[in-house]
Amino acid sequence: MTTARDIMTADVTCVSEDETLTAAAHKMAQLGVGSLPICGSDERLKGMLTDRDIVVKALGRDREPGQVTAGQLAEGKPVTVGADDDANEVLRTMAAHKVRRLPVIDGHRLVGIVALADVARALPDRPVGDLVDAITES
Repeated sequence: MTTARDIMTADVTCVSEDETLTAAAHKMAQLGVGSLPICGSDERLKGMLTDRDIVVKALGRDREPGQVTAGQLAEGKPVTVGADDDANEVLRTMAAHKVRRLPVIDGHRLVGIVALADVARALPDRPVGDLVDAITES
């Protein structure tokens, strides 16, 4: 059985909930990524921050990115999958929530991220195609 732990990217960099959007954008640029998990000082996942969030929720609303923190953009309970959940659960969760990146937790600790690219590399074409269809549906 293939698990989330088997297909995830384990080397994950977080943005602190207290870091500014400017600092988060610099991290994203340095890492070449479009999203970062938002982590609290209690080591719990607070949400995900995307480059689109920075543009739409800050710049698009004339908010100064050097004055807004990542934690201020964290909304609701983040969608996650357990490290030992099977690949089918990963697919179901990504499809149900229409997300391309899914934080992987072990207990309450973030241990990795499963991205659509990770799924595509690890699983047969048919389920991956169905996932892409589900995510991109309007």
